[in-house]
Amino acid sequence: MDEHAWLNLMNDLSIAPNLPTHERLCSAYGEKHRHYHTSVHIDACLALFNEHRSVAQRPQNVECAIWFHDAVYSPMRSDNELKSAEWASRFLLDSGCNRERSEHVRRLIMATVHDAPALERDTQLLVDIDLAILGTDEESYRQFEDDVRKEYKWVPGPLFRRKRRAILRSFLDRPTIYSTAAVRDRYETPARRNIGNALRMLG
Repeated sequence: MDEHAWLNLMNDLSIAPNLPTHERLCSAYGEKHRHYHTSVHIDACLALFNEHRSVAQRPQNVECAIWFHDAVYSPMRSDNELKSAEWASRFLLDSGCNRERSEHVRRLIMATVHDAPALERDTQLLVDIDLAILGTDEESYRQFEDDVRKEYKWVPGPLFRRKRRAILRSFLDRPTIYSTAAVRDRYETPARRNIGNALRMLG
């Protein structure tokens, strides 16, 4: 979570550097109970976003949403996305951004609940970036599944496997997992392979 990248975003948003907020975000993503939802995930999302920035209609909003989308994360809560969205929205308003930008970033973050296919271009790009891990190489994907299990280590095995199967199958049941053409071309086939392998492992 490079400070220089944060400062560039603040400059693009025409607001103050807000380095204390950057420090708070770094601290949040470094919480000990996190194994996948860490700064490594955010850095990977930012790197992929930079490859596809031209797809975004409002790139500063998408980038801001990436920084904040997992800022609040506790596996025992069901409102992590909401709390993260509220933090981002409040931060933007307090920094002098208009309500339209604040609400747009809020909606972007709420789309990472992944309970329905994204429809708007910026939302599609953000969701695709967040889900890119599904289409990485097999070793990286196995590590992802291991890290998710560590975050939910308190959940009994049978219940975890049942819930995990439901989530993974919901992605396979979509006509396509990814909505953005460039991301889909790169990740769709390996994502379906990885998810299929994971489902077999889950039984």
